[in-house]
Amino acid sequence: MTRPRVRPATSRTASIAAITATTDTPRRRTTRSATPRTTGQPPRRTTATDQRRPRHTPPYTPSVPTTPPIKAARGVRDILPAERAAFAVVEHAAREQARGYGYQDVELPIIEPVELIERGVGGDTDVARKELYRLEPHGDPGDPPREIRSRPPRFRGDPGDGDRDSASRLVLRPEATASMVRAYFQGGLNQGPQPVRLSTIGPFFRHDKPQHLRYRQFVQFDVEVIGDDSPAYDAEVIELTWGWLERMGIRHVSLELNSIGDENCRPQYLRALQDYYRPLKDQLDPDCRRRVEENPLRLFDCKEPQCQPLMAAAPRITDHLCGPCAAAFEEVKSLLGAAGLEYRLNPRLVRGLDYYTRTVFEYQHEALGGAQNSLGGGGRYDGLAAALGYPGTPGVGFAGGVDRVAYMLQHEAGTITPPAVAEVLVLPVGDGLDRAASQVGRLVRAVRSTAVDYSSRSLRAKMRAADRTGARWAVIMNADEAERRIVVLHDMVSGDDRHVAWERLAEAVSPSPSAGEGQGGGE
Repeated sequence: MTRPRVRPATSRTASIAAITATTDTPRRRTTRSATPRTTGQPPRRTTATDQRRPRHTPPYTPSVPTTPPIKAARGVRDILPAERAAFAVVEHAAREQARGYGYQDVELPIIEPVELIERGVGGDTDVARKELYRLEPHGDPGDPPREIRSRPPRFRGDPGDGDRDSASRLVLRPEATASMVRAYFQGGLNQGPQPVRLSTIGPFFRHDKPQHLRYRQFVQFDVEVIGDDSPAYDAEVIELTWGWLERMGIRHVSLELNSIGDENCRPQYLRALQDYYRPLKDQLDPDCRRRVEENPLRLFDCKEPQCQPLMAAAPRITDHLCGPCAAAFEEVKSLLGAAGLEYRLNPRLVRGLDYYTRTVFEYQHEALGGAQNSLGGGGRYDGLAAALGYPGTPGVGFAGGVDRVAYMLQHEAGTITPPAVAEVLVLPVGDGLDRAASQVGRLVRAVRSTAVDYSSRSLRAKMRAADRTGARWAVIMNADEAERRIVVLHDMVSGDDRHVAWERLAEAVSPSPSAGEGQGGGE
């Protein structure tokens, strides 16, 4: 029996109604059951609910759960298709922008030695002191069980540990720059043409207090230039990353800029900072009191309200720059001006990691507000390689929060429609068609993304699902058509239907110019 042709519809919804009208079973009236009954019982009636029961008995019996459902850990989240569409836009723009400037993509391990992070970002930073995810130690097979510690002690090259305790020295990476520098030397990139431009996108981990747009697992876009100390590379990294945000149409972004000097001029400034803060210790929070003596530059990371007035009156580091640092900073500002990039000088900007020298910068968005207004930032780190045990090598880089940028993209551009689950959906109608439907799916998949709906739902339900997923075509087949190796190809946009032989189906939906969009031979 051949399926009747369906008239074209003017919309996807009308199209679905039309194609299902001739195939769905009409609504049944209530009838008397033929099931034998005990004398004296009223006749049992078959209801509409009975008619809608699945044709196949489920292969399992649902049970009532006896324990609470397991949910995601605190501070992490699932990025589902609706939001993943924005992530895809952000990541694609990042890769294209980096490629346009000659940066090469790399992949880095998610786990790193704890010494790499502690010596890289600085032992007194919040990242090293509070936010590292340290992996539990594992013994060799056959070893007696070891006590599991929630926070394994920090190892700073203790003698005699060897490889047996290497697991307790591993952490989940909290940032990418130290790993990039390690990979640069370990992979021999320092032996090739210099400088080396690298980029990566991936997940990072910090045990921070979960807040809006602050997660314990987050995604960053990272670019680095390693092997040259020219201020022109500072300006290049800033121009590249500004273009990344501009490429996606994100507005209301401000660029903040500062120089924090180097090992030649910074010590003098730190002494001036200590001289200013020591008489004011009683007005500081406990962390800042400790920082006055241990790491005074970290005082500018403080977000406590009681410390803000004191910070505003603190000495400015730009008043203590040595000649080379001041000249480099002037060159960066000149190059940014030549590129047409507006910036605001912020003498309190130091970034949160100890490896930075000279140029530091940060992008802020006015709509985010509060402590979470940063979309990303970076700077120069000429002393990082030496701190990690490698030859002194200059570098400059940037890390941007993909989560926050994706949020702002949706905030400013509206909902980003995810791509269709599949361009073509194969909809078998009736029992025993799984093998034929899967074969048709393989034929179409050669030219279009294709999914097969193997469920026992009605054609009307399948067509509605196809409309919600955004499919471009529906391939409909019943047992008679499968026997003759033909299908009904339904255009979900125009509502047009036509019979197409299996052998011509790929051609009918081929995107090639010769076949045309949605054109092809029929039966």
